[in-house]
This record gives sequence, C-alpha cells and structure tokens, in this order.
Amino acid sequence: MKFKLHSTDKSSSARAGELVTDHGKIQTPIFMPVGTVGSVKGIHISDVKDDINADIILGNTYHLYLRPGLDVIQQAGGLHKFNGWDRPILTDSGGYQVYSLSDRRKLTEEGVIFQSHIDGSRHNFTPENVMDTQRVIGADIMMAFDECTPYPCDYDYASKSLDLTHRWLDRCIARFKETEPKYGYSQALFPIVQGSTYKDLRKKSAEFIASREAEGNAIGGLSVGEPHEMMYEMTELVCNILPKDKPRYLMGVGTPANILESIALGVDMFDCVMPTRNGRNGMLFTKNGIINIKNEKWKNDFTNIDDEGVSFVDRQYSKAYLRHLFAAKELLGGMIASQHNLSFYLWLVREARKHIIEGDFTNWKDSMVKRVARRL
Repeated sequence: MKFKLHSTDKSSSARAGELVTDHGKIQTPIFMPVGTVGSVKGIHISDVKDDINADIILGNTYHLYLRPGLDVIQQAGGLHKFNGWDRPILTDSGGYQVYSLSDRRKLTEEGVIFQSHIDGSRHNFTPENVMDTQRVIGADIMMAFDECTPYPCDYDYASKSLDLTHRWLDRCIARFKETEPKYGYSQALFPIVQGSTYKDLRKKSAEFIASREAEGNAIGGLSVGEPHEMMYEMTELVCNILPKDKPRYLMGVGTPANILESIALGVDMFDCVMPTRNGRNGMLFTKNGIINIKNEKWKNDFTNIDDEGVSFVDRQYSKAYLRHLFAAKELLGGMIASQHNLSFYLWLVREARKHIIEGDFTNWKDSMVKRVARRL
C-alpha cells in the first residue's frame, strides 16, 4: 500500500491525498460505506460501485466470521470474489462488536471469549486468530484487535485497557509479519489509538502507535457517546502526533458536520452506519440540511430529494414520492434514502478534497457545517 499527499490546507490541517492498494486507488479524504456482512445494507453492490461510486467499502470480521463463516469465504476465494466487489475493502477487527457485547463476553490477557448474538455459541478471539481471520477474508486493509472502552470510562480502567490494547497490537504485528496474504495481493495492517477521553492516555497511545511504523493508523474509541467537542479535542491531539505521511482513519464517525470538522483536524478516512441506518428510518442528508421525509410537509413537494434540485442518485425521485413509499411501508423507500445518503456523503468528502486543493477549504467548511447540520 502506498500513500501520497497531494495538498494541505493553509489554514487548517486538512489534507488531500491518494491511497493506492492492489485493488485500486482511493482519493482522500474518503468516506467508506459500511458493508458489515459483505453487503451495504439494502443496496446492490453494482450501485455502490457505479451510482454511488465508492472507492472502498468496509466489512466486519466478527460478523463475517460468524456468518457465512471462514470456510465459505475461503472457498469463494476471499470476500472480493464472494460479494463481487473488485475495489478495496477494509475490515474492522471485531473489537467494537466485542465492546458492544459487554453482557456476553469475558476479557482476558489472551483475548476475548464471547457468545454469538446469533445462536449463543461460544467463541474466542485473540490477536493472532483475528489476524488469521482477516487474511482469510482478504481485506486490503486489516485492523488490529483492540478493546474499545465505553463512555464514560474511569481513568484506571481506561489506562489498563490501553495497555492491553498495546500488548495485543504487538501480537497482531508479530502474527501479521509471520503470515502471508492468501489470494495474491498485498494487505496492510492499521493499529488503533485508544485512551478514552483522557489527554495523557491518548498521547501515550498515539506515540506508541506511531512508533510501530505501520502503513496507516486509526483512531478508535470515539463517537461512543462523548460530546462532539471532546471528540474533536482528542482527534486533534492524536493527529498532531501520528505521522503526516500515513493515512489517518477516524473510526465510526459520523454526521456530515463531524466529518467536515474532523477533515479540518487532519483525518483522511471515515466510516459510519448513519447514512444507511438513518436512511432506512426516513432521515435524508442534503446540502441544505436534514430532512425527515415522513413528515406531512413533504406530501405535496414534487421537487427532487436534494433541496437544490439535485438528486444524488441517477434516477430522479421527488420528496412526495419518497414520502409515499415510507407511508406505504414499501422497502424501496429505505433503499432510495440509503443510496441518496451514501451518495451525499461521498459528494461531501469529494467536495472537501476539491476545496483543499483549491485553497479555500476552511471558508467552505465553515459555511457547509452550518448548512448540513440544520433541520428542514
């Protein structure tokens, strides 16, 4: 994997770059649609590629390990062959899912013993077998196994958890180095900075991760309930420590405003379920604000979904039609809304890239943050 910076904003830490993998190039900053179980929920993989034009999608180790299982994925020749996606894929290690299963898992030095949310069966994740699992899945970018601490989290727990995550990271790196990709293309490993909302722990973790000289680095444990201002504070602190010549990935973030503010702090990569999850519930993100398409006010509005007369999907749908689909509980409504939202998110990060290169990012960002955050 290679990463090259093309431009840096003069009045912020925003960057425009290019990440090159064996499955293609990724223009940064980038948003990655979440394809948890090998699919972006409710959207054909061809539409993710051709209409949304995503450079990269995300899969999840925990979910793919449980279903369809590693035997099926390996027989298929990896996730790319299994789901028909021929561009880059990043896999989350499953650390966040283990965090969310706090009532059905046991954390040890060795790893995590957990119960499947599907059938209650018991399984064990260790840094080593998580690396092996991601080798089988065949992601272009693999994530290190970590513990994601909750918010709020007391200092003592956060400190002990951070040290455990660092010990696990060294085991991940050792396993990664002693194994080879299975399908004839290269894979990269990204460590994850943790430390909850404590400045000294975040600094300690960022310095530790930077010293491992990985091909890219991630920031985890944020967007888990802390105030946005605190998330930005931790992100800025970490970005000032992580190497400038490596891509930075802020995990699980977030709203359009969150993404724009985090780009300004030096983040290159994002993912979040919000565009599809909120879309399935009738929330649309547009250039002029947020629409609840279920509201009565859109019943006779025959303008395109986006407020400026632009639809972010190839087919032109009116607000009135989309509201009708939700009122009728037609599955197509959630599909159109999800596709629109993902297309908007990709448009947003590409506009950010354009303004970084043109040199007016900060003024544009300040204006857009106010627009995209308001309710219509």
